[in-house]
Amino acid sequence: MKIIILSILFLLSAAFVGVQYFAMKSQKNIETYPYKVIKKFDNFEVRSYKARLFSSVDLKTSTYDEASSEGFSILAAYIFGGNKDNQKIEMTSPVVMTLADTMTMMFMIPNELEKANLPKPNSSQIEFKEEPQKIVAATTFGGWANDEKIAEHKEKLVQDLYEEDIEYTDSFFFLGYNPPYELTNRRNEVIVELVNYTP
Repeated sequence: MKIIILSILFLLSAAFVGVQYFAMKSQKNIETYPYKVIKKFDNFEVRSYKARLFSSVDLKTSTYDEASSEGFSILAAYIFGGNKDNQKIEMTSPVVMTLADTMTMMFMIPNELEKANLPKPNSSQIEFKEEPQKIVAATTFGGWANDEKIAEHKEKLVQDLYEEDIEYTDSFFFLGYNPPYELTNRRNEVIVELVNYTP
């Protein structure tokens, strides 16, 4: 019996390591939202993001837990073939969510695809929007995100910007980089657009 238990534990451990290795390797091949770091501070950095096209869905909730589940299922269905052409579209990173009274979740469209050539979504909730070039402040944290952690890091970012006398807008976003099955090296960010920033 002891040998059987040890064998099961070994197989489970091997499966866990295999899944995490696959997750890490697959992340390296995913296209990411391009940005350039302008300046680093102790607790955050200022970045310049390029303009990019996103698929988006508006959600009637202000809580991360509700919005992340509902929004992801709608947008994932589209890129996995839930469209008029049954066309699959490559996943990108990060998943972007607005932080407001009602949330919007967005998936970046791969750079090789143009809006005019995108297949029509089966869901009428999905829209396409161009996020313009922007300068933001970004703070990063690990582990699994939830409403409390996001609020904590948003508040800390606001305090850090105040101490550095950097003006910011009310356009806050949450960025999540990892699939749910990736347990290690998780990366989350809160970003906010800045006002007339000069280094």
